[in-house]
Amino acid sequence: MIDLQYYQGQDLYVDGVEEDLLQRLLAGVSEEEIIASDDRFGIFYHLSPERRFLLDWYPFKKDAKLLEVGAGPGALTGLFCERVQEVTAVELSKLRATINHKRNEQQQNLKIVVGNFQDIPLQQGKFDYITLIGVLEYTRSFIHSKADAYQELFAIINNYLAAEGELLIAIENKFGLKYWAGEREDHLGEYFTGIEGYAKDTKVETFGLHELKELLKSNGFGKQKFYYPFPDYKFPVEVYSEDQLPTLDSMLGSSPLLGGERLLLFKEPLAYLQLIKNRQFEFFANSFLCSAARSNKE
Repeated sequence: MIDLQYYQGQDLYVDGVEEDLLQRLLAGVSEEEIIASDDRFGIFYHLSPERRFLLDWYPFKKDAKLLEVGAGPGALTGLFCERVQEVTAVELSKLRATINHKRNEQQQNLKIVVGNFQDIPLQQGKFDYITLIGVLEYTRSFIHSKADAYQELFAIINNYLAAEGELLIAIENKFGLKYWAGEREDHLGEYFTGIEGYAKDTKVETFGLHELKELLKSNGFGKQKFYYPFPDYKFPVEVYSEDQLPTLDSMLGSSPLLGGERLLLFKEPLAYLQLIKNRQFEFFANSFLCSAARSNKE
């Protein structure tokens, strides 16, 4: 079902392919056929089965309740429905939510709510998992606060998360090797934006490893486990962890060129070997996946 009572009548965060995608899905065209016949990056991004690789290995509790913040057109929603008892997917865009509903209409344990996460009242302490997959970087865009938007976001999350619950975050690393090698910043489309530091009034920003750890810790999430999707969290081929980092024998290639032009300033595979040798892979990983829990969790 789709709950529209909190929808404000304006679709934000769309990338131009959603109308075509929805019409083709409603016409009965399969996702595989759409990908094969449409080479636009947005189509591939929303429909690629590789998106599921980020968390299809994760040991979710089967009887759990999960809140997906910023569910989009449902790249991961179906996976969550398969793995847990109940899924609530919050999405700001009615169009994207409708695509999600169409893709997952067979899922009986899914509720989609359209609206700003900040404005939607949910049950206190209900969720065993809350996910922010490609969402945290947009906090200043959708959380309105006179003080600190991040504090406001985490206060809301803390209110909805169960006592022993987990917060799952996937986000780009602003110091990711691909950016040093000449790829544009994923959100702003400029070279070296994150490396040089975002403008103070920016509405989108990613973080380095230390910054992200401190942001979580300062907002009550002191228990952290970091993973490193490669080449990034969007289309991961491997997911490394603090306990299982890549070795000199790992086959780490260049970041794939998807959705735009880039520079080629050096050979990323050779640079990765030097980073691994000097134990710096984590700092320069292109993306982070983090499982965080409250500091008082036993």
